[in-house]
Amino acid sequence: MGLEVLFLHGPAAAGKHTIGSIVAKRLELPLFHNHLTVDLVKTLFDFGTPEFARMREAIWKLSFQAAAEAGRSFLFTFNPEITVRPELIPELQDLVEERGGKVHYVELLCSDDEVVRRIDNPSRAQFGKLTDPAIFREFKDQGGFDFPPLPSPILTVDTERTMPEESAAAIIRAFRRA
Repeated sequence: MGLEVLFLHGPAAAGKHTIGSIVAKRLELPLFHNHLTVDLVKTLFDFGTPEFARMREAIWKLSFQAAAEAGRSFLFTFNPEITVRPELIPELQDLVEERGGKVHYVELLCSDDEVVRRIDNPSRAQFGKLTDPAIFREFKDQGGFDFPPLPSPILTVDTERTMPEESAAAIIRAFRRA
């Protein structure tokens, strides 16, 4: 297998970390859970500030570049939201493709009602993730999750209709066929 990045994206509480962990383990890939970067940057800057956005972007770019230069495939999780420059996604993809790699997008779907039902799950708190349904709804109502469409996915998974193990198996099959 050459350099490949499996790019899981979807809303908060869609199961990106849960499903990504299963996929990463089965494919023996490192999981670059984007929230670890968020947590790191939040130690210095408030979420959403210009400094926060610049530092998070720099870490993501440096990480994609270093992995690509080393030929290190990995799985990345991403929640499309307004504090990320839309141009960043093709820039990250370019860092991989310029070194002969490929980015495979997988979209996870989850309705707002289900997100609100899941969002206060204690497992989310361990990563400092959004856990307040009222804040989620307010951010959404203010356009906080408005983001241009990402590149066509190799698979779209409705995580309300499939369990994490089943979702992971479908992702692995699609990834191997891609």
